[in-house]
This record gives sequence, structure tokens and C-alpha cells, in this order.
Amino acid sequence: MAGWIQLISEVGFPIVVTLYLLQRIETKLDQLNQSIKMLPEQLKN
Repeated sequence: MAGWIQLISEVGFPIVVTLYLLQRIETKLDQLNQSIKMLPEQLKN
């Protein structure tokens, strides 16, 4: 938590929020990518 507070004070709130949201989106995109890769197998069954 202290790392986040230090980051906010150094670079500003909007940048920290953007980085946080990009990290969350990255995990969702990884899940979506896995689902798309599994789709042909699912369609064959």
C-alpha cells in the first residue's frame, strides 16, 4: 500500500489509475485469448 501512495505522489493520480486499469484489462484479455484459442475444439465437439 505504501508503494501505491508513493507512486501517486510522484506521478499523479490519473497516471496511477490508468496503470491500474491497464493491468486489470490485461488479465481479462488473457482470459479472452484463451477462450478464443479453445473455441475450435469446442466447435468440433
